[in-house]
Amino acid sequence: MKKSIITVVGKDQVGIIAKVCTYLAENNINIQDISQTIVDGFFTMMMITDTNEATKSFSVLSDELEELGKSIGVQIKLQREEIFEKMQRI
Repeated sequence: MKKSIITVVGKDQVGIIAKVCTYLAENNINIQDISQTIVDGFFTMMMITDTNEATKSFSVLSDELEELGKSIGVQIKLQREEIFEKMQRI
């Protein structure tokens, strides 16, 4: 299984989760775990996903998620699990 971490951060608004999850479903990315919260009007979400069956390359997914984030006013980052883990150790 190829696990990836998706983070979403920005001002809370209607439809953030729906738009991100729709994109993931359309690209055959399975959500393994999800955590979200709203603090003082700011939305944060972290997802652990399985990208093993994804229909696009990792770099294309990353770019498209970043563009989706811009279009809805949030920042979306896609990272491979191993990179995320190494960054957290530093």
